Amino acid sequence: MTPEALRHLRRDPVLKRVIRAVGPCTLAPVRREPYEALVRAIAHQQVHGRAAEAILGRFLALYPGEPFPSPAMVLATEVGALRACGFSASKVAAIRDIAEKAVAGVVPTRRGAARLSDEQLIERLCTIRGVGRWTVEMLLIFTLGRPDVLPVDDFGVREGWRVAAGLAAQPKPRALAAIGEAWAPFRTTAAWYLWRAADAAKRSAFKPQ
Repeated sequence: MTPEALRHLRRDPVLKRVIRAVGPCTLAPVRREPYEALVRAIAHQQVHGRAAEAILGRFLALYPGEPFPSPAMVLATEVGALRACGFSASKVAAIRDIAEKAVAGVVPTRRGAARLSDEQLIERLCTIRGVGRWTVEMLLIFTLGRPDVLPVDDFGVREGWRVAAGLAAQPKPRALAAIGEAWAPFRTTAAWYLWRAADAAKRSAFKPQ
């Protein structure tokens, strides 16, 4: 987090308390191709983290010597072999659609993504089976490192604001989006702090003042 982001977000009295309680932002995006990040996201949907990693491990074992299979490799793989990894039929269809869209250029490379705005990427990638706005926002934050993304549909972000602001109920997505306009152009960092506030609340480690 830059000193400029810190100064900006501390203007919000609620975020100022969260920043003081949590400490420095340690968000560090993982540099992957968008295609790989989307396949991994599909694997993790509605599955416990350890189970998803086990499924991904079996998936990667289909392609020995490859850090991650190319879209063409995935499309050349029998559906039955993908199902045997533990993917549901709908997830296999989604992964194949990601691969097809990557071959067609709809899913850009990292370099190609750099030329597209956040909303352009959301619009393009939401055409893929099984990929919604939230999934693309996670890609923007954790893979592409975009600095100004506030995923207002995310339960943890809204819960973090509820806890930090001392509210009885979570704000509606539209309401949080309006509140978060003041945090631009550092809304990703704000989201990270709200996630931490929600996590701390589970441990009873964060108390609104």
